[in-house]
Amino acid sequence: MNAKPEAALLPLDVERIRADFPLLSRTVHGKPLIYFDNANTGQKPVSVIEAVDRHYRQHNANVARAVHTLGEEATASYEAARDAIARFVNAPSRDEVILTSGTTQAINLVAYSYALPCLKAGDAILTTVMEHHANIVPWQLVAERTGATVKAAPIDANGDLIVEKYIEMLTPEVKLACVAHVSNVLGTVNPVREIARECRKRGIPLLVDGSQAAPHRRIDVQALGCDFYAITGHKMLAPTGTGALWAKREHLMAMPPFFGGGEMIREVRFEGTVFADPPHRFEAGTPNIAGFAGVPAAIAYLEGIGFDRLKAYEQDLLAYATDAIESLPGVRIFGRAKEKEPVISFLLEGAHANDMATLLDLQGVAVRSGHHCAHPLMQFFGVPATLRASLAFYNTRAEVDGFIEAIGRVRKLLG
Repeated sequence: MNAKPEAALLPLDVERIRADFPLLSRTVHGKPLIYFDNANTGQKPVSVIEAVDRHYRQHNANVARAVHTLGEEATASYEAARDAIARFVNAPSRDEVILTSGTTQAINLVAYSYALPCLKAGDAILTTVMEHHANIVPWQLVAERTGATVKAAPIDANGDLIVEKYIEMLTPEVKLACVAHVSNVLGTVNPVREIARECRKRGIPLLVDGSQAAPHRRIDVQALGCDFYAITGHKMLAPTGTGALWAKREHLMAMPPFFGGGEMIREVRFEGTVFADPPHRFEAGTPNIAGFAGVPAAIAYLEGIGFDRLKAYEQDLLAYATDAIESLPGVRIFGRAKEKEPVISFLLEGAHANDMATLLDLQGVAVRSGHHCAHPLMQFFGVPATLRASLAFYNTRAEVDGFIEAIGRVRKLLG
C-alpha cells in the first residue's frame, strides 16, 4: 500500500522545496529564520495550508450529521484523511485507524479503553527510560487505579535501548509493552520488529509511539508486527490537532469507548446504549475537521519526495551537523545511537540550555531547550535540560553553518 522505494536516489532540490514552506522565508529579530525545532512541530507546505483554507471557504460543515451537500463534502474529506493514514501506515483495514488529536490522545485511548479494563493488582506495563511523558504518565494513571505497576527498561550511555534487558523484563505479569519508535530527545531508532517478535512469543501486546518516526521513515504496521501504533500529524507537515491510532481489529472490537457523546453510538436509550463499531466508537463529538482536511496533502507531500530520498538527505545533514556541533569547545552531545534520526541534543560548558535558546532566538535560530517532556531521561543523564537541534529535509548545510556561527556569538555574549 505504501509507495515503492525510489529506483534512483536523485538529490533533493532543497531550494525548490523551501519555496513550498512560507514560514521558512520570514525573519526573526531582523535575522533570517533558522528553524531547528522540527521534533517539536514541523512547518507546513502551501498545499496543506491551501487544503485547510479550501475547507473553510468551500466545504465548512460538520461531519456525519447532515445529508446536505456541505455535510457530505466535509464527511468525505474527513474520511479521506482516514484512508490516507491507513495507506501511510499500511493498515490492513481503514476501520483499524482511529482519528485522534495526536499521539497523546491515542495513547490515552489505549490506556483507558484497553489497559484499564484488563489490569489488576500485580500486573505490570513495560516502557523505557527514553520515553516521552505521553508514553509514561497515562500508564501511571491507570496503574494507580488498578494496583498495577509501570516498569522501565534501561538504556546505555550512547542512548541505545538495552534490548536484551527489555526482553528479559517481558515477564508473565507484563500485560502491555510500550516503546518509542524514535526518541524525541536522542533520535534513537528502536528495533521495533525485534521487540514485537519477542512480545508475540509471550502473548504481550506492544504499543509503539511513532510520533517522531512518521516524519522521517516509511511506517508499515504489518511488517513491524506491533498491536498499536500512534502518530501525530503536526510533526509530519499536517495541521496541529491531528493524529491517529492504528490498532489490530481484535483489540478495537473488545475495547469499550473512552469518550462518550455524539456519533459514537448506534442507539441511545436510558436503559442502555448500543455503541457503533470501530473506528467511530472512539470518535465522539466534533473533530478537527479542517485540520484533517490537510492530512492527505501532508502525506502526499512526503510521499512525493520519497522516503528513501528524504532519509538519504536527512542522514547526510545529521552527519554534517553532528560534526559541526562536536567541533564546539566544551560540548557534550547526548545520544550516539547506532541508528538515529536527525535530532541532536547537547549542552555547552558554562551555559544553561534555556539561556542559550533565548539568546539564539535573538540570532534568528529556533531550537528547543528544556527537559523535552522526558524527565526520566534527563535524570538518567544527570542534567536538568538540554539544547535540541532537530532537523528536517527542508533544512540546509548553510543553516547549520549559520547555527554554529550564532552559537559563537552567543558564547561571546555570555562571556
